[in-house]
Amino acid sequence: MFARHLEPRIDAALEGSPAVFLQGARQCGKSTLVQELAERRGLAYVTLDDAGALAAARSDPQGFVAGFDAPVVIDEVQAAPMLFPAIKAAVDRKRTPGRFLLTGSANALVVPELSRSLVGRVELLSLRTLSQGELEGVAGSFVDALFTSAAPRAKPAPIGDLAARVTTGGYPEAVARKTSERRAAWFDAYVTTILQRDVRDLANVDGLHHLPQLLRLVAARAASMVNFAELSRALAVPQTSLKRYFALSEAVFLVQRVPAWSTNLGKRFARSPKLFLLDSGLASHLQGVDAASWTEPATRRGALLENFVFGELEKQLGWSTVRAQLYHFRSHAGEEVDFVLEDPKGRIVGVEVKASSTLSSSDVAPLKKLSKELGKRFVRGVVLYAGDAIVPFDEHVHGVPVSALWGGFNRL
Repeated sequence: MFARHLEPRIDAALEGSPAVFLQGARQCGKSTLVQELAERRGLAYVTLDDAGALAAARSDPQGFVAGFDAPVVIDEVQAAPMLFPAIKAAVDRKRTPGRFLLTGSANALVVPELSRSLVGRVELLSLRTLSQGELEGVAGSFVDALFTSAAPRAKPAPIGDLAARVTTGGYPEAVARKTSERRAAWFDAYVTTILQRDVRDLANVDGLHHLPQLLRLVAARAASMVNFAELSRALAVPQTSLKRYFALSEAVFLVQRVPAWSTNLGKRFARSPKLFLLDSGLASHLQGVDAASWTEPATRRGALLENFVFGELEKQLGWSTVRAQLYHFRSHAGEEVDFVLEDPKGRIVGVEVKASSTLSSSDVAPLKKLSKELGKRFVRGVVLYAGDAIVPFDEHVHGVPVSALWGGFNRL
């Protein structure tokens, strides 16, 4: 079992909140983590993937909840949303911290019963697929290190086989497969299961046969601006239907939009977000790319590497102490910074991603311009690239090996 960096946050939440909801993609490791937590903390454990438990929860929600005198883990609770009012009533009667640890493979924001019943009573945490730091057994946070004032000095960990890292991703089952062929078979089965089970549980909608094609289109456009009109034409479905399918894909943690950043807060929501899949292994599979085909000319290495970096940043934001938000930036003149991190104090870090093993001054030009415009608000800019050395371009802008994401950069 891999140690999960989110575990201390879950422990802290259980010490302070009567109910904790741990959400994340199916097969990302939620059940394994909460079973270990249940054993360590002496909690009862029940999963609604069990047909008998699910039937009991649906037939008598109040009796099901009342049957647990001690704190309990209820796994895959979204399968019985009628439990949420019963949990609310139990919490209102006794607001003891740590009474309920709930998990779900659907975003809490799209489960109306959860948002209505447990607002103000539940702490929400998100578990992603395995990060590279978790895979390597390395603690620390690249995101937190980015917001320190000191310049990077330490030599990052070796990159290793970057193509394998990107195309394998972080699903524990995919990581465990020894060959690309076996991983491909797992990804095929995974997508089918998600679409046939979780999406249908969320919404009874027609046209779900479009979802596999939509996922492939999104994967082919990973790290690009959202263009629903173009996607609608490619799928030959109305935009209204397309947006609903897309929202369902977001709800089961397959895809995510990263909003645009602007110094004008109102404009952040008027500009196009960028598209990403939440796991680079799945994105690679949907594009038909594995480690062996990584160097082929037709492979969109830059986009896949950017999707990989997005996933690592998104995972680390779950346990980072900085509490930053993730954006992308594109100026009216077309200058782009792949990722912008903004902390609650308004401090900014810019992150560019390059698939090359060398860097030039043009690679850091957007970061330097952003630094000049923001002045003291700009903490640091880094260009993550496939090289092995830290390259200073000025006091605040550095080229940094991609491996800094999981080791080295935080050892200042």
